[in-house]
Amino acid sequence: MVVVMVLLILLFAPRLAQADSLPDTVERVEPAIVSIATYQSTRSPRLNHLGTGFVVGDGRLVATNLHVLPDRLDTEARERLVVVAGTGRDLDMRHAEKVADSDSHDLALLRISGAALPALTLGDSDAVRTGEKLALTGFPIGMILGMYPATHRASVSARTPMALPAAHSGQLDAGRVAQLRRNRPMVFQLDGTAYPGNSGSPLYRIDTGEVVGIINQVFVQGGREAAVGSPSGISYAVPASALQQLLDQQQ
Repeated sequence: MVVVMVLLILLFAPRLAQADSLPDTVERVEPAIVSIATYQSTRSPRLNHLGTGFVVGDGRLVATNLHVLPDRLDTEARERLVVVAGTGRDLDMRHAEKVADSDSHDLALLRISGAALPALTLGDSDAVRTGEKLALTGFPIGMILGMYPATHRASVSARTPMALPAAHSGQLDAGRVAQLRRNRPMVFQLDGTAYPGNSGSPLYRIDTGEVVGIINQVFVQGGREAAVGSPSGISYAVPASALQQLLDQQQ
């Protein structure tokens, strides 16, 4: 019986250790999670949350999705791009400027003003395996309830070409089919719930907090409202190796 008990402990201990490590990992990750927003002093609300980002590199670079950023700013009305750090009412708003982007990977790097913030470390996304359990942290419903990041678990279902998913075959028009035929970058398909506000959230290893992907799409059936009220549970993330290429350009 003693031998059997020892074997059971050795078999299940790694899994239990990984599961129990998530709360500690989240505590380390959350200080690096930021909101990507626009700020305009004459409108209400002054802050308009666009998506999630996270601090990388030297602590003054923020990674997010390119599609999160506005196409243009109303400079005449003094609208500007900002990054908001902190939680609750203890917020720190920083001016932000795009310094690099990748349209093919839907990624952008922002340089923020002020002192360095806690940064996350990028892991080896090439080593991620199908079935691996990961976590993501971001702002799934924006600032409706304030600046309180939420964490979700997700498992890797597959590696698949980056393309806008279609709900049914009738949506596969000529443009979408052409997109599928092109040599699109590979992304992680996740069995986990993310929301539109999670765009730009880091996807990271539960035990180490190393970022292996960036959430960039949510499979939606029935429009944006359905994504919040009836999420599909299918999400997509760009591998962190693509982000590392942008970071290397800044060094």
